[in-house]
Amino acid sequence: MDKSHCKTNNIQNMEMKKVVVAGGGVLGSQIAFQAAFCGCDVTIWLRSQGSIGRTQPKIDSLKKSYTEAIEEMATGGEWCRGIADAGQPFDKAAALDRLDKAAAGLKLELDMAAAVKDADIIIESVAENVEDKIAFYKALAPLMDEKTILVTNSSTLLPSTFAKFTGRADKYLSLHFANAIWKNNTAEVMAQAETAPSSFDAVVAFANQIRMVALPVLKEKSGYLLNSMLVPFLLSGLDLYVNGVSDPQSIDKAWTLGTGAPRGPFQIFDVVGVQTAYNIVLQYQKVPGLFSPLLKKMMLPYNFKGMEKVLKQMLDSGKTGKAAGEGFYKY
Repeated sequence: MDKSHCKTNNIQNMEMKKVVVAGGGVLGSQIAFQAAFCGCDVTIWLRSQGSIGRTQPKIDSLKKSYTEAIEEMATGGEWCRGIADAGQPFDKAAALDRLDKAAAGLKLELDMAAAVKDADIIIESVAENVEDKIAFYKALAPLMDEKTILVTNSSTLLPSTFAKFTGRADKYLSLHFANAIWKNNTAEVMAQAETAPSSFDAVVAFANQIRMVALPVLKEKSGYLLNSMLVPFLLSGLDLYVNGVSDPQSIDKAWTLGTGAPRGPFQIFDVVGVQTAYNIVLQYQKVPGLFSPLLKKMMLPYNFKGMEKVLKQMLDSGKTGKAAGEGFYKY
């Protein structure tokens, strides 16, 4: 298998070959696709037949996105660091060949034991909900091989919350990705108190292996680096809307035209999914330590009940975001 364009940075031969992603949501499907593009044997574990019906279109859409990115790179357009190194000769045909192999080789599996057998790393990307994650870890714990490293892609929840349920606290930590990882190729690596240094090093190596820039988070922190800055921004925009201050389009324009940023809060919500936004709003109300005391004091006037109501109505009506064709915007 040609991996000439997929960087590796092996630490003591810790290259991951068999990768399992639990959950086929927006980021779960992206993580799986990127790992497959970089030559890994990848399986996505899903809860139900209905989950397969929702995940396969995401895989098909990702193949289209990668194809468009490769075509643009070949003509001198925007460079995607998750696909190839900038400043190096770019082999379009080889990239498209790897893309075809990645899409064809990705496996979707409902049997958890079959999915995780002989896995080098399992990336948990299930719903941002404490109870759901605990139930998943309890079911998974007796099925993993001794060698398997387990990571969570949680965007706000701390790994220490779940370590005792994994059955392998020394091989458990966080690995959080940004959205559109073939372009925004960062991976935040955060340990909890019981994580072994060798496990941390292996996850850093894996991030580099699949063309991510590994960002070590040296202290356990809800929201890590990216979401510690992003979530308050998103909630501020949502609060303006639910309190009738303005509409989503105007709020987005205030941000994009005023700062030069490519997306406003509601455009971001549609990309990451309204379900993720809803879960974050719920978690803020349930988890006292989600934000720093100063930030929490600043956000106390926020209308979280209003946010919850608006997002729940959208979910109930199927307006779950860009992947569904409609969220705050129509696509």
